[in-house]
Amino acid sequence: MNRRELDAAGITGAALRDAYARCRALNARHGRTYFLATRLLPLERRCAVHALYGFARWADDIVDDLDRREPPPERDRLLRLLEDDLAHGLRTGGGDEPVVRAVADTAGRYAIAPGLFADFLASMRSDLSVTDYPTYTDLRAYMHGSAAVIGLQMLPVLGTVVDREEAAPHAAALGVAFQLTNFLRDVGEDLDRGRVYLPADLLAAHGVARPLLEWSRRTGRRDPRIRAALVEAEAMTRAVYRDAEPGIAMLDPRVRPCIRTAFTLYGAILDAVADADYAVLHGRAVVPRGRRAATAAAGLVRVLAARTRARPTAAPGASRAEGTRR
Repeated sequence: MNRRELDAAGITGAALRDAYARCRALNARHGRTYFLATRLLPLERRCAVHALYGFARWADDIVDDLDRREPPPERDRLLRLLEDDLAHGLRTGGGDEPVVRAVADTAGRYAIAPGLFADFLASMRSDLSVTDYPTYTDLRAYMHGSAAVIGLQMLPVLGTVVDREEAAPHAAALGVAFQLTNFLRDVGEDLDRGRVYLPADLLAAHGVARPLLEWSRRTGRRDPRIRAALVEAEAMTRAVYRDAEPGIAMLDPRVRPCIRTAFTLYGAILDAVADADYAVLHGRAVVPRGRRAATAAAGLVRVLAARTRARPTAAPGASRAEGTRR
């Protein structure tokens, strides 16, 4: 448990502090890239980001954890129990699960729209029955709930220097860019779960279909058609990063180093995929530790520079200039 973060956020009560600590532990354990970037946020905002991550991870594990043995109907039941718990938590600020108590508290503190959580859980539920996506349009509909809404949930926590509606499309695009990056990195692992997230029409344009992917995964052998499809998927993902990037300048200056670092680190995953010659069916592409450390160090320099530029006091009505507008 990081008491400094909890104290800075004004989180009191042993049960609630423990709930946030559980979310932080989930983030540290499972979201190494995300957690590293989060360390660059102002202390008082980190707990909320951990809560949003922790809840999302909890729901995702119900659906995706390969170590779980529950059949899809049981996973659906567990997901619906979580959904009911969250609905109760958003109304009352409570919740049976620690991740629900923390995320409900965060939603209340930052006025995060409940519909964003409903859309997220709807996409999680679709993973129990949908195993592929015919077109990119179909995939984008899924990613609205699984990724875009994560960016929109984050926006009130981060704060903006423009009207939030102006920054929202870029925040949503960044969530989509991160998820497309994960889809490309995890093609093999997702195939083990019975899913192909790359659009079928993109694959078909290069002569690729699920049986060819399964053959490559099973035998460890390469095929130039698969590589060509993955190259196109990388280009598609980088285009979404370009759509997202202008939104970073719309954020509170104090949080920009964090988001810029996350932007750079996730982009580096694409570089690692390319450096491994797109062999994602045979192993996970990993950003070298030294590169991650260097990126984080550069982010820390930006944090210190932002603090140096910040005025020691703010006149009444100066919140917009300080980047705290919600």
